[in-house]
Amino acid sequence: MGHRALVAYERTDGQYTLHYSHWGAANLKLKHRITAESPFGGDDTHSKWAKQLLAELADGLEADAVDGYLAGEDRPSTVVEPKPRATGLTLEEIITDHLDYLHHEAFYVVSPTFEVTAYRTLWFGLQYDSETVEHGETVGNGALATVRWYDDEPVGDGHLKGQFRALKDVVGDMVDKGVFTQSTARQYLKQKLGEWVGERQELRIPGGESPSPDATLNRS
Repeated sequence: MGHRALVAYERTDGQYTLHYSHWGAANLKLKHRITAESPFGGDDTHSKWAKQLLAELADGLEADAVDGYLAGEDRPSTVVEPKPRATGLTLEEIITDHLDYLHHEAFYVVSPTFEVTAYRTLWFGLQYDSETVEHGETVGNGALATVRWYDDEPVGDGHLKGQFRALKDVVGDMVDKGVFTQSTARQYLKQKLGEWVGERQELRIPGGESPSPDATLNRS
């Protein structure tokens, strides 16, 4: 199945090129494998082709021009696919229209100076946690949370994922019992995430939403 992730590289105009990585979410390893010497996270640390390609993408090279650029190259494998899924996107467009919060386990944002921000994806869908919810959108339906780092290792990453899985199980039961509507269930998930992530980490939700401090219960 892989540990799928999306990676957004910032361009010179402030927009982003969006790339896919099939294994990049495992232990959030791309945070330290994407560097100026290895822009796509491979083992070839002095790859001129990768640096040149990323520079051209940063200056506005379109995705459909990459195939010709890479043709005939004897390239080592990379963790991030060199050909972008899309170009010229805003971060809001990516997290709302491209990021699949069920199937993409992580999301990375790479600055022009190769500062890499790693996010865990947290899906709001409840159809696997509720007997009455039959469908939940996956694209754009979730939250992104950063984690703390110590000695280049993510701290509390597994704990947050476990907490969120347990929370969804409880919320799914509350939906089945009529305590929550699907709308208030979403608000409650956002509220609890806001409490857990706190001020030291970043919580990003599509649509510019912020965690709701006053989620309400439907007890009718």
